[in-house]
Amino acid sequence: MPVHYKGEEFDTLLRCDFLVEDLLVVEIKSVAAFAPIFNAQLLTYMNLLNKPKGVLINFNVVNIFQEGQQTMVNEIFRTLPEL
Repeated sequence: MPVHYKGEEFDTLLRCDFLVEDLLVVEIKSVAAFAPIFNAQLLTYMNLLNKPKGVLINFNVVNIFQEGQQTMVNEIFRTLPEL
């Protein structure tokens, strides 16, 4: 994913796992527990891609729906007009 800074574009090794419908950033993990760095990673991808929503999914749990997901929104989401 390219990074834009002060009018310049830089190629990076950053790669989000999935970008759904050009709106939702999905980051997939299989870890014992979510760490704060995973939230920071997802927010960074959302901000760099200029996307309002993100979901962090952990497949190393018994019930993904109850304990294996976190949904995040950023300032872009908060400034969207209501539907």
